[in-house]
Amino acid sequence: MPIIKTVVAKGITWVEIPEADLRILCGCPMDSVKHLMKRGLIVSTEKNGVNCETGPNAILLSDLMLQNGEMANLGEFPVLQMLYKQGLILPNHPNNTGQKPLIIGLAEQVNAQMQYIYRGNYGLISREEIEEAGVSTQEAAAMMRLKLRFAFGTIRPSQDLLEGRVVGDELVEIRNGVMIRRQSQNLYVIEYANSRITVDLNLPPGESYESAYPLGFQMLPREYFAIVHSGEGDGWDVNRPSMSSILMFHGKIYLIDAGPNLFNNLEALGIGIDEIAGIFHTHAHDDHFAGVTTLIRSGRKVKYFATRLVRATVEKKLSALLSFEEERFQEFFEVHDLQPETWNDIEGLEVRPVYSPHPLETSIFLFRTLWQNGYRTYAHFADIVSLELLEKMITDDPGKPGIDRAYFKKIRDEYLTPVNLKKLDVGGGMIHGMAQDFREDASDRILLSHVARELTPWEREIGSSAPHGMMDVLISGESDFARRSAFTFLQSAFPGIPLHQLRILINSPVIHLKPGTMLLREGGIPEKIQLILTGAVEKIRTRDRFVGRLSSGAMVGEESGLHNQPSRYTYSTVSHVQALEITASLYRELVLRNNLLERIERTAEWRLFLQSTPLFSEGVPYPILDQVVDAIELRIFPAGQLLACRDLNRLNLIRSGQVERSLAGERFDVLQSRDYFGEEMTVFETPCLFRLTTLEETEVCQIPGELVQEIPIVRWKLFEAYHNRAMQVVHTSDSAGSFRWNSAFNIQISEMDIHHKKLLEIANAIMEIVRSGAGWSAMESAFAALVHYTEYHFSAEERLMERYGYPELVRHQSRHRSLVQQVLEYRDQMMRQPDTSQIDFKSFFSQWLVRHIMSEDRQYSAFLNAKGVY
Repeated sequence: MPIIKTVVAKGITWVEIPEADLRILCGCPMDSVKHLMKRGLIVSTEKNGVNCETGPNAILLSDLMLQNGEMANLGEFPVLQMLYKQGLILPNHPNNTGQKPLIIGLAEQVNAQMQYIYRGNYGLISREEIEEAGVSTQEAAAMMRLKLRFAFGTIRPSQDLLEGRVVGDELVEIRNGVMIRRQSQNLYVIEYANSRITVDLNLPPGESYESAYPLGFQMLPREYFAIVHSGEGDGWDVNRPSMSSILMFHGKIYLIDAGPNLFNNLEALGIGIDEIAGIFHTHAHDDHFAGVTTLIRSGRKVKYFATRLVRATVEKKLSALLSFEEERFQEFFEVHDLQPETWNDIEGLEVRPVYSPHPLETSIFLFRTLWQNGYRTYAHFADIVSLELLEKMITDDPGKPGIDRAYFKKIRDEYLTPVNLKKLDVGGGMIHGMAQDFREDASDRILLSHVARELTPWEREIGSSAPHGMMDVLISGESDFARRSAFTFLQSAFPGIPLHQLRILINSPVIHLKPGTMLLREGGIPEKIQLILTGAVEKIRTRDRFVGRLSSGAMVGEESGLHNQPSRYTYSTVSHVQALEITASLYRELVLRNNLLERIERTAEWRLFLQSTPLFSEGVPYPILDQVVDAIELRIFPAGQLLACRDLNRLNLIRSGQVERSLAGERFDVLQSRDYFGEEMTVFETPCLFRLTTLEETEVCQIPGELVQEIPIVRWKLFEAYHNRAMQVVHTSDSAGSFRWNSAFNIQISEMDIHHKKLLEIANAIMEIVRSGAGWSAMESAFAALVHYTEYHFSAEERLMERYGYPELVRHQSRHRSLVQQVLEYRDQMMRQPDTSQIDFKSFFSQWLVRHIMSEDRQYSAFLNAKGVY
């Protein structure tokens, strides 16, 4: 058969055409390489006496950068496998035939993937970018010398290493007679000779990408100061998570790095996302970075601890991958920049980040806290470099890539700092550490990590490995952290209840539940109510096709227990769970004594409705859900009503009825009960792209935008849906009168291309307001958004040009001022028109901004491209 098709895992398919020497990895979510290895599609081999691996030589990308909240296009490790482990880029390698690996997909995704891989290879790509992250000119120059040494003297754009192949609705040749066509969203047809197959990259609703390896369930006690070993492998280890640790301090949970399949890793350890207090981030390679977006699936912002250098790299890489502004990272995390080479105090936990040699910006961490007879200290040294290799980088010529001898000595001394517990990367090769460098290390205990093999005997003379979930306790905890959490949750659930009554509830038993324990069946009447303290519980009602998750702070059986009525849902544990088990009769009695029944009933009713919607079905803690409930306003709209601007300035959840969403007079879709609208302006400060009309009497609950903006998981889901719709309109829509993004607009500066797409989104929204006759209020709001984003974009563009010394900066700034004045004058003229139908906005926008992008912006982009800025 000319075409061989193998379904590897959810969202991953292997397509091989041996006659055409083409092997396509279709879909590349996290750990796709590990899936191929486990299926025997990547194996070790030998060619002309050279050891190497087999594997793909092309990647077909998902149309959607996010599917069900998970990143769908993580091509960094598949590309590394092709270039280095197969040898497609290595000089004199028998597999290096001069043909570049292929990146195939929609133009938007191919461009995004090229930029994301570029940032994954190099991080910050110039002295100017490093200085902007708060580093002195002298230090930045030294860091660039080291970076260039790792890069063999040159920072190369991804296009030098990879070939992009843009696919649309027409047949396109991939290579050697193999043709491909996009049939619909994420559905592709591949043809060769007389064979034809289809590849479906869609992830079904409610499903997740699969982990490449199973992990056993464990129950971890919360300790005062302890390290849980959550990953000892590397990006190629098919049986273990990549190198990472979990740090416990005062019973709180902190992550050190966020590798692939983080959700499964935490679930196996009995830790819910909402229990994560913060993350300490070493660097932005995918085996330490791919799980970052998992932390966004929390009901509150997780604290993000890193140096400004590392944060800048992460922001740029995530921005390239997801095509959003770099500043948006801080909308999802509570950012805390750490001072390098200094002990930073975080509520008694002291952390010292140290810049460590690596191809992109990397920190090693030392953590300590004061205890009897001094400090107890843990060192986490991920992605270090061997001292032998580092010493070879020494050069006395400051103009050449490399380091000086003083810097080598400093790094060696930092590596050999004696501590109580030290975890090391000993992966070897060009960019990882070696165990032999630590033979004389005086630390109490050394763990060797970041390898995909067993340790050798001589390595085991230096240190040991740690099985998944093993805990090293540096200071034992004597406090009851579980009851302390329960007290906090109950205080929120029972505002104003006397302390002595709260203590009655707190004195209930804390129970430990194994994974798969059925807590309450649909139709069952509970005798006990469980307050979840750790872990996660699944909530199911199959007749409504509903599956949700409850995490710490949620109560199981509250509503049915209060009224002694059958439960409407089934609840079972999905990990080890700790819960405070309260007798239903006691709970009911205290509620009645404090006159809380009416409040709790109303809150519980609305909470159930919110949890039945896709937006609030998981990850939102009860205290935050209750804030949403308190802020809800109900509105009822008659059939046939065009929804006004004021109603699109809030997030609207449909409780009953139907709303038609249309564009250019054509139906786009119909929203039903539990769907939502209004997020464009509420969360993303963009006018609604669509005309919204009720098809029948419709009841909606309206939620203030400022509340929604502070719930990361809700904001993340809104971003996924909003971006996918905007992409349909701006990139693939054929609607008459709409602007459609095309390659001619692309100036090859990722950050600015993202801004230009956003301006096109706003322009399309204004044109829809003109077409629909939505009125002056909507128009005024839309133009305010256009002016605001234009000023933001021009300011960012000018900073970029100034950073690199663009010689035509002054003239470009003058042109920007003129363009802002023009749009303000046009707005004033427009507002004097008798109605919006008289406005020819498309002609104005084409002359006003599109021409500027196509001419002046292309001039500075060529200047910046020459300096490695893409």
